[in-house]
Amino acid sequence: MGKGASGARGDDTKTLKSAVIEWLMPRGQPLIPPLSRNIKSDRGFNHESLKSGETAVRGDQWPMFLYAGYVYDPEAPWQGLLRSDILVFGFKHVFTSPSSVEKEPKATRSGNAYLHGMKSVTKGSLAYIATQVRFSLSSSSVFSRTDMVTDSETFYHSILDLLEDPDECEEVADLMTWWTHRIFPNSSSSQRSTSKNSVL
Repeated sequence: MGKGASGARGDDTKTLKSAVIEWLMPRGQPLIPPLSRNIKSDRGFNHESLKSGETAVRGDQWPMFLYAGYVYDPEAPWQGLLRSDILVFGFKHVFTSPSSVEKEPKATRSGNAYLHGMKSVTKGSLAYIATQVRFSLSSSSVFSRTDMVTDSETFYHSILDLLEDPDECEEVADLMTWWTHRIFPNSSSSQRSTSKNSVL
């Protein structure tokens, strides 16, 4: 089972690496300077102090792409958190199909979500996609749990820890409903909201 999960993660990493370039700018606008679709050396943290190791970007530091419109408000940290277009596109690319990133899906085969009976977005799947998109935007060429440059394992767990924090349950419930509505609009779980005192 571990081999299958590793293979699937490798496939996700490979396909997102080039697709993410298309999502950085609004449709029809060029990215200047352009980035290579298959070579990652021109991406990520390429500032001299970061390359030299003088400054490190740890996994518990969250990049702006996690926020809607790439805007973080320190007075309202939940505002837009984990609601960016690039995350939605990444989630659709991996779980529903690469063509579902467009408004009208053109897939000729079922996506991963359908094949596995997924009808709502889970906390783990959201943390996974955030980690995959972050890695795709980095200059690192190999996805590894122990990679200290991208610190992907810490990043994944920091997102998951927030989503599983009982003190954040109201915001998280709202976020998960938002995600399920975006990804699975016809699912019964996206059409009902969880009541305030629910055990869910």
